[in-house]
Amino acid sequence: MRKFFNYEPIITKEQIKQTSGKKKKGARAENWTYTIKRILDFVAEQKAQLMVVLFLVVVSSVLALIGPFIIGRLIDRFIEGGSLSTLDQWLYGLALTYLLYGLASYFQNYWMVSIAQQTVYRIRTQLYEHFFKLPLRFFDKRKHGELMSRATNDIETISSTLNSAFIQVISSILTLTGTVAVMLWLSPLLTLVTMLIIPLMFYGMRWITKRTSLLFKQQQAAIGEMNGLIEESITGQHVVKAFSQEQEMLRQFDEKNNRIRTVGFWSLTYSGFIPKVMNTLNSLSFAIVACIGGIFAYYGHISIGTIVIFTEYARQFTRPLNDLANQFNTVLSALAGAERVFLILDEKPDQIEGNNVTLSGDVRFDNVSFQYDQDAVNPTLLNVSFNVESGQSVALIGQTGAGKTTIMQLLTGLYEKTAGRILFDGVPIEEISKANLRKQMAFVLQDPFLFEMSIKDNIRYGKLDATDEEIIEAAKKANAHSFIDRLPNGYDTLISGDGSQISQGQKQLISIARAFVANPKILLLDEATSSIDTVTELHIQAALEKLMQGRTSFIIAHRLNTISQVDYVIVLNQGQIVEQGSRNQLIEEQGIFGQMLNV
Repeated sequence: MRKFFNYEPIITKEQIKQTSGKKKKGARAENWTYTIKRILDFVAEQKAQLMVVLFLVVVSSVLALIGPFIIGRLIDRFIEGGSLSTLDQWLYGLALTYLLYGLASYFQNYWMVSIAQQTVYRIRTQLYEHFFKLPLRFFDKRKHGELMSRATNDIETISSTLNSAFIQVISSILTLTGTVAVMLWLSPLLTLVTMLIIPLMFYGMRWITKRTSLLFKQQQAAIGEMNGLIEESITGQHVVKAFSQEQEMLRQFDEKNNRIRTVGFWSLTYSGFIPKVMNTLNSLSFAIVACIGGIFAYYGHISIGTIVIFTEYARQFTRPLNDLANQFNTVLSALAGAERVFLILDEKPDQIEGNNVTLSGDVRFDNVSFQYDQDAVNPTLLNVSFNVESGQSVALIGQTGAGKTTIMQLLTGLYEKTAGRILFDGVPIEEISKANLRKQMAFVLQDPFLFEMSIKDNIRYGKLDATDEEIIEAAKKANAHSFIDRLPNGYDTLISGDGSQISQGQKQLISIARAFVANPKILLLDEATSSIDTVTELHIQAALEKLMQGRTSFIIAHRLNTISQVDYVIVLNQGQIVEQGSRNQLIEEQGIFGQMLNV
């Protein structure tokens, strides 16, 4: 069969561990118990609607038990020769029972859909908000497409399960309990006969779920990996085409696609056994009850109507088990998805609380060390110390990997130092609100990022309450107004996904205008002119010089001619400061910086 479908063997527990991380024995059950509790905590936030739903579930379950009882008594009355008026009363009662049952079922589904949608709305909102609270270190270690999968596919599985399975599970449990109670009241012996199929159901379900639980978890992980590859291949299309790696990307896609196909095939194949097994056992139970009940009726131990009631209850006894079995696949998939979502929500957020401090621009690094990987042998920065006074401009010089960008990341609090102190106006960075700190900073990066919105709104991103007049004034200071004004829609021109309708230099000028609008106390420039032609560089350099006036500025530059006006120079090598001082001082000393100028 495997050869016919060209599928690989079923994925083993060892493969699951390799993908999901090794877990201690019994960890899966504990995680799922915790996951169920977390979902119920979200559901419980709508207590009023939930109580209405539970009440309607109880009503519909009771009415479902009353219907077969009325039918059995109606048959007994007919056999005993009851009057038509008596039979009519039973028929009216039966019709009213099923009418009320239909109404209760409709409204419980209506309210449950509302609860489910509100629940996943809160989960999705909380997850999205949590993304912004997590440190960059978290995103560095994960594919963005895989995180997108958790925010979309995994949450959608929770929604579909709450819509269909939640009511079904509760209703099945209530129906099962009520059915057993009535069956024991009618005939303990026939009840015992009906119970004979439970061990078969138990062992059948255990055999199947032992395999499907692992496969559903693997399926969610495989879908996340696929989304990560798709997101990566789309954002990196230029690189893929430039190096003619289309076939390699197709090979990777085919590999992951086949993995999803393999896991999906076996998970659905095994889970498909559940309704088949349950239906077979259901029919077997019905046949046994009908046969033994007929023998009892023949000898006068029970009435024909009681047999009818009991056979219907026997069907109702196995039907909730069948429903639970059918919903089990959906629940497994939802729990696997919910567990992946809650793993993110349980990630420790970045420290963002603190005091609101109005900065003057004084910055001090005191023996600061940092490493991205805690297991790395050599730190990225080691005992870095310097003082910058308000309004000074500082150039960070060094080869690739020297630690220049890392200093920028630490200044903004995007990463936490591993040792030493970082102070702004004498206040440790840990005591300052991260939001307050970053509102007093502005960034101009080597590769400017523009959102899919108008040029006006991209500039306004630096200060959301900026007026149109402030935006135009900022664009003029950034030498961007003239080219924006020549565009067909001017400041209302929409930036496409890749911003291809404007040049790289124009994007940079827009990002400089964004920084002007923000009016920061501290300015961070990371290779702002490295990928620009000479003419455009002059425009950008002039705009940056105006932007830097009166502000504390940190500048990363490989082109040393772009830092001719800086007040202070810091030369880094392998994470350590090897030279620092004023530009003229370092030139006179003819050290590393002086040699770099002479090259």
